[in-house]
Amino acid sequence: MDSRFKIPSYLSKSISRHQLFRFPSSPLHDIYFIARAAAMPPIYRFQCTKANTAFGFDPYTYTSGRWLRDDHYERSSRYIAFDFGALCDRVLQLCPDAISIDSCKKLEGGFNRVFVFTMNNSRQLVARLPFVLAGPARLVTSSEVATIRYLQLKTKIPIPQIIDWNDDAKSPENTIGSEYIIMEHASGVQLSQVWDDMTGDQRVRCISAIFQKMKGATDLRFPSYGSIYLQDGLVHPFARQPLNEDFCIGPHCGSRYWPLKTRQRLNYGPWDNLDSFCEGLIDAGLANLSGSARDLDRKPSYYGSIDQHTAVLNSALPVLKQMSSNSCIVQSASPLLFHPDLHKRNIFVSEEDPTIITGIIDWQGASIEPAFWYSDDLPDFATPTDSDEDLYYKAYKASSQYYTPALSMPKSMDENLFRPFHYSYRTWKDGAIALHHEMVETARNWKGLNFEGQCLYSIPTSDSLLEYERAYRLFVAAQNLRYDLSNLLNSASDGWVPTENWEVTQTAHKEIFDGMLQAVLSNQNPEDDEPVQDEETLRSIWPFDLP
Repeated sequence: MDSRFKIPSYLSKSISRHQLFRFPSSPLHDIYFIARAAAMPPIYRFQCTKANTAFGFDPYTYTSGRWLRDDHYERSSRYIAFDFGALCDRVLQLCPDAISIDSCKKLEGGFNRVFVFTMNNSRQLVARLPFVLAGPARLVTSSEVATIRYLQLKTKIPIPQIIDWNDDAKSPENTIGSEYIIMEHASGVQLSQVWDDMTGDQRVRCISAIFQKMKGATDLRFPSYGSIYLQDGLVHPFARQPLNEDFCIGPHCGSRYWPLKTRQRLNYGPWDNLDSFCEGLIDAGLANLSGSARDLDRKPSYYGSIDQHTAVLNSALPVLKQMSSNSCIVQSASPLLFHPDLHKRNIFVSEEDPTIITGIIDWQGASIEPAFWYSDDLPDFATPTDSDEDLYYKAYKASSQYYTPALSMPKSMDENLFRPFHYSYRTWKDGAIALHHEMVETARNWKGLNFEGQCLYSIPTSDSLLEYERAYRLFVAAQNLRYDLSNLLNSASDGWVPTENWEVTQTAHKEIFDGMLQAVLSNQNPEDDEPVQDEETLRSIWPFDLP
């Protein structure tokens, strides 16, 4: 039985390898593909406005990529209905020395649409509009504004100034018709654009400089977990914990606490201690279940019924509270604010000297979490892939230990101490078996992890052990399949591919499935522990939509 498995869909590091399928003649990585397929017609058709025509893009529709799974849902969830002309007018109003907008560039991420405006006097402003997937309406924008202003007040982290913002899309004063933040453009150039041209010494010094800046955030002390808001910007009836006369900690604005459809009462904080934080995680897991029942017929056998999810979540809570009293976890759970996506694309450096940090952007979703919550995060500038890259991983570890010890300490500890917390709210995504396995392994290793007393989670009896192991093997196979398939197709783990690669990827996807199906069907004598032995099982764990 494999001890632990890391889900590649949310861990940005290499996973331990498990054998997936046996291909007598055609290994997965040897499947060759050449592609051509008809592109899917656009979901939306809009009449172009004057502004739309002038800049050559559709400001409302997501156009940067397509998804191999739930493409219609993913793209429609990133459609924003707003007045682009009013946004242009507002940007011009904020630049009294400019008389026109020379150019506008549209950029899209997973949770925002960004417009970079360049005025006729060369001044640049950035407007960011959140997708509905970003988090709760109003809160996600107002918290980002407050977090940036708090950091600008308390630290020396270089963050572009916010010039204008509005968190109420329905306000009569908001002529744009969407939540938005308008900021100065960060000075310098994105680290992602110059990293490949930097020397090894420059990269090491740059990594050190990043953590010198981020030290300011990790040195801050907070009384509770949640998100930061302006005192006068947090609407009733949300609870709050004052920081000073201008700022407070309020509800966590992360999307994990705000499922789009639920019948459950939400528990979004703030939380004064780790026990209540754990209650929030379990309640988030339960809240997400109510929207999942209709999708059970699409899930693999290991996913589990709603009752099974509910049972494992409710059984996990007392164990998480048991674990929360452990001295090592207590020391690693101090409330900590850190950047939620500290990668090269969000870091700006000097064009003349790339070891000088000139800006750190995209603080959307930044919240105060237990320090160990960041223990799995690994920036892309530190991901080890070969001997040279390992140098930068070592520089990252050394810089983090020296400048941000509260952040680095949990990273140096046994990761099995924290894994149940990370899995506890996401059974609706992973399947009940994922959290169940983490809790079983924790119970088995209870003494080895230096927990006191008897673990309250029950280890499977001999009668149910075989079924449990079979379900977990299939879960591991599904995660490895997603990881390998994403690598082969050069897609994100959720199936996102750039629009220009859509046709070739569609054809490649179909050819890979056909090759794997043939390999499964031709394996006449599979071993008993082989997780995939027939077409039905293969289709059930296939991560992307099949024609």
